[in-house]
Amino acid sequence: MVLNTKGGCGKSTVATNLASYFAYEQELNVALEDFDPQGSSMDWLQARPDYYPEIKGIRAYQDPARAPKNTDVVIIDAPAATYGKDMSSLVRRADTILIPVLPSPIDIRAAAQFIHDLLLQGKVSRKQTRIAVVANRVRENTRVYHTLEKFLKSLKIPFIATLRDTQNYIRSAEQGIGIFEMAPSSVYKDLEQWERLTRWLRSKRSLPEAAK
Repeated sequence: MVLNTKGGCGKSTVATNLASYFAYEQELNVALEDFDPQGSSMDWLQARPDYYPEIKGIRAYQDPARAPKNTDVVIIDAPAATYGKDMSSLVRRADTILIPVLPSPIDIRAAAQFIHDLLLQGKVSRKQTRIAVVANRVRENTRVYHTLEKFLKSLKIPFIATLRDTQNYIRSAEQGIGIFEMAPSSVYKDLEQWERLTRWLRSKRSLPEAAK
């Protein structure tokens, strides 16, 4: 699950690229559940060409969130402004939660409160759901990024990747593909950054205790 109560932090971008990674790179059967009424992930799937690996789209904001039986991986794109019982209901669905955070003072403060609330969720506190943070849309040689990096490293949860601010994500979104499906010569820097994230997801460190 890609989750953050702060809107505009790039949840759909991370979710769709994860779906692309597991479908294209890992050749797995992938379902993408979109719980956000804006439907950004479903719009991405609508634009996806037929000759790329199929990703099953589920409009979970209006339809039952039931992945097909042959599904290997479910990616959940969670909505913003999710609190209380709604957050608890979503967290119960997830084995692993990724939290994208932008390098801005407002986003850092919002993330601090959100992560505090998330750590109190039953499945998270009992280590039945793993969580990790991702710095998103980053320009590394900036003061605000160093502030974000210091904040994320201070957390008692894994800080697993930094994703740069680049037009590649916009181009891939327009085409309904992920950066893994673009020409390697144009996205090699992004693929290097994603390697840390995907390596963590492939490892047992990303799994709840019961699944190890």
